Amino acid sequence: MKSRLLVALLLAVALALGVFFGVLVPSFVGIQSPPRVYNTATVIRQIQTLSELVTVKYVMEKVVILEDAKWYGENRVMMVAHGIVKAGVDLSDLKQADLHINGTRLRINLPAEKITDVYLDDKATQVIERSTGVLRQFDKDLEQNARRQAVDDIRRAARVNGILKDARERAQGQLARLFKEMGFTEVEFSSR
Repeated sequence: MKSRLLVALLLAVALALGVFFGVLVPSFVGIQSPPRVYNTATVIRQIQTLSELVTVKYVMEKVVILEDAKWYGENRVMMVAHGIVKAGVDLSDLKQADLHINGTRLRINLPAEKITDVYLDDKATQVIERSTGVLRQFDKDLEQNARRQAVDDIRRAARVNGILKDARERAQGQLARLFKEMGFTEVEFSSR
């Protein structure tokens, strides 16, 4: 009876030591098991033809401070937003009537330039400060609202700084080189 009790006690001690060294010690030392990645199927949801000639990209930074102050405390986030703005011309809007050929002269009526994409670079965007007042609940949407505000501000700043003008000039330059290589001696652009 004593030998069974001794064996059970030794097994319990061995199990406890196994759990200690197998689970607790690695977490104290900083050894973490790698995250598990499940390989799932990739599904094509949509295939689209892109006709946008993206001709210019602005990389911009903006400090965004968003506060939600109440009489009993405030929620605040301050971030440095690193944004990318791309602009160009959508060539799918060209119609046959927009091209006028006279011998080796070509006149093109280009569609209006537009901003094609605006987004934040998540790797370069940093939250500098995040605070929640003592009597306030953590606002999980505050950072997302600050990101949306940053995207809107960066889009507006790109327009003010002339991204559309740059996009048109670069599109005209690239298309002129292309058509001259095709044999046209004179390429002229007009706007719709």
